[in-house]
Parts: sequence; structure tokens; C-alpha cells
Amino acid sequence: MKLAIGQTLPVLERLMDEAGMVAYGAATWDWHRLHYDKEYCAHAGLPGPLVDGQMFGALIAEQILGAFGPRAWITTMAFRFKTMVFAGETLRVEAAIVAAGDVFIETAHTIRSDDAIAAEGTATVRR
Repeated sequence: MKLAIGQTLPVLERLMDEAGMVAYGAATWDWHRLHYDKEYCAHAGLPGPLVDGQMFGALIAEQILGAFGPRAWITTMAFRFKTMVFAGETLRVEAAIVAAGDVFIETAHTIRSDDAIAAEGTATVRR
């Protein structure tokens, strides 16, 4: 497949529901109460369970593998949080190719929750 700078990847959308957040916590052994305990979150002044930050990287990886296939190898990834995301919100991951060579592709990702930017990141993929 011929790739061009500016080419977009298919958008990935995920509802961050509580069941999925608990399953993700189980898969990653992250049992911090901020990710599932409504009472604990309320006591901390939060509107609900907080989406685990690792989930942002998992969504970027899912988007890349969905776009480039299971043989794609993510060699680097970085992202920065812009705002907190809570249970019940839907994340929309958008991405574009910012560099494309014979072996490596560089992508830039924006993760949105409603109209807010929740995180921004980059990745390098070996194909």
C-alpha cells in the first residue's frame, strides 16, 4: 500500500464504560481505586472513575494495528495528557501519517473526548 504524508488512519471510537475499565485494570494489574470505585472518586472530588492513562497508549496501538495490520511493529510511542477522562465518556482517536519511508512510518494522534482534546501523541511504526 502506498502511503502519503497527511493520509489519515481510520478513526477509532471507544466508549469508556465501567465494565471495560475494570477489564482493562484486570488485564494490566492496575487496581487503583480511581479507576473503578465511585465513592472513592467522589471523596477525591472527581465526577466518577478516571480512565487509566495506559488506555490512551492501548487505543493508539489498536488504531495503528487496525490500519497497518498485525505485522506492523510499533517501535516508539509517546503521548501527553491534556485533560482527564471519566467513565461514560467516548474517546475518538484520530491520526495522520507525518512521515513515510520504505521501512518506517511516523504517525501523529489526537484523542478527543467530546470536543476536548484528551491527549496527543506520536508513534513510529516499522512495516
